[in-house]
Amino acid sequence: MGASSSTDNKESSEKREIESLAASTGALPLLQRSFSKLADPQTNTVSFQSFKKSFTLSYKTTTCEGDQTVPDSFPRLLEHLGPSLVDLFFVPEKGGGLSWVEFARGYVKCCGRMSASMSYNNTLLRVFHLTSQNAGFSSKLEFESEEADCKINGSVSTLELVMFLWMCWTMSWDGRSSRSTDLFLPDISHLIMSALVSCTESGTSLDVWDSDVFGLELELPVGKFLTWALTTIPSLTECLSHFCNARLQHCLNAEDGSGPSKSAGGDDSASKACENTLLTCGRAWAISLTSKNTLSEEILSSCFPCNGDEPNENLLYRSYHHGKGMNRLWDNVQGYHAPILLLVSASGGVEQEGTSSERKWVIGAILQQGFENRDTFYGSSGNLFSISPVFHAFSSSGKEKNFAYSHLHPSGRVYDANPKPVGIGFGGTQGNERIFIDEDFAKITIRHHAVDKTYQPGSLFPNQGYLPVEALVSDVEAWALGGKAAKEVQEAYKKREELFTDQRRKIDLKTFTNWEDSPEKMMMDMMGNPNAPAREER
Repeated sequence: MGASSSTDNKESSEKREIESLAASTGALPLLQRSFSKLADPQTNTVSFQSFKKSFTLSYKTTTCEGDQTVPDSFPRLLEHLGPSLVDLFFVPEKGGGLSWVEFARGYVKCCGRMSASMSYNNTLLRVFHLTSQNAGFSSKLEFESEEADCKINGSVSTLELVMFLWMCWTMSWDGRSSRSTDLFLPDISHLIMSALVSCTESGTSLDVWDSDVFGLELELPVGKFLTWALTTIPSLTECLSHFCNARLQHCLNAEDGSGPSKSAGGDDSASKACENTLLTCGRAWAISLTSKNTLSEEILSSCFPCNGDEPNENLLYRSYHHGKGMNRLWDNVQGYHAPILLLVSASGGVEQEGTSSERKWVIGAILQQGFENRDTFYGSSGNLFSISPVFHAFSSSGKEKNFAYSHLHPSGRVYDANPKPVGIGFGGTQGNERIFIDEDFAKITIRHHAVDKTYQPGSLFPNQGYLPVEALVSDVEAWALGGKAAKEVQEAYKKREELFTDQRRKIDLKTFTNWEDSPEKMMMDMMGNPNAPAREER
């Protein structure tokens, strides 16, 4: 009896520990409901083979944003993704079925709270490595042991990097696409170029504007790749928890008979949402991966609208539709006191190998509190982005607080001996901003990061150089990142402004009912004959 009691206490202690770890992820209620639905009432275990089937991905068609082509090997990789993940983490000790402790432990191993480096080493890269092997692909990654914090050797090829990032996107897509039978892949060339430039010696000599990422045969040392991933796209590992939660929720819905029907046109919503806009799906995804906060989901929601045929409500302003200039921008962003993503597309001369050529590039910035009409810098935090053709993110350095500057023409002033610049700026100092857009949105000036102590250093476009660069602005967009509540506040603000404007325009007709007694009539009579005595009736 003593041995039995000791065993029961050990199992109870292990159960409490696993449940505590699962609760720290916020997924314990989902795990409990899904286990209750999937478990056999007689054995109180979940069939391992049926559980693997529930994680299997299957898409009828796969399309890609832009002109990129999907490798034939990628669909085969996706077929083995779900089963490989289950084999790696959800392991039954006695075979046949998963007990509650094994079920919860597998989730904690995959999606539990851990450091960012361990999330890459122990989970995401292991999943990709095992999936590649099961799909019949050779991988140059080598894990020294089965331990969670073991060292990884080897390298990642350019094609493997493409497949790895698309695999992560697919896991995020699976939980947001309403169980679509079609898969839509984003254009990730800017992310690939960012990794190649940062991780390879030959990356600095690449023609980043014209190179085909699929045609490049470069190897990225896994150590440098991990450093790039942890600094550039740290929240990429969250795709695992999105995928697991979505699959468990799908199991619940399938058991209840209330699962959402698969939509044959589900893939169009993402492609139509960002059609012809600067914020494409690939760019929005890259920006969302730079930080772990609520803004990530708001940025991604711009790529996953409910109906792709409807205009995206998150797009506050686009110069192509609303017209260029500070005044046009202000009409659309005024009253929105929440984070805004500003994107600017420009074209200008770029020095490369001793020659100058006209190139197009896209940069961005996030204003945490929206725009303010002030003649000084403002803001408590912010981010700058080099978006295309090479992606980089520049967060706050913590040294200065010159995050944003947006100044309209001052009203009511005729002359100012020291006029303040009119336009939009980020970083640097007044008159020497790191980024400055003039009031007409015709020209943008980019300065070297040496003038700026607010944001982290780095080039905003390839081959930027040390001298200030002036370029022609092609398009400007402002995207709302504050959710429905901030948009409702702005709508209420606009209605109040319209009401005040209408009231000011109305004419009180009662003052003109008696013209003979009106002050205007007396004034006109005096101006016509000022010497005429005014008649006073008694």
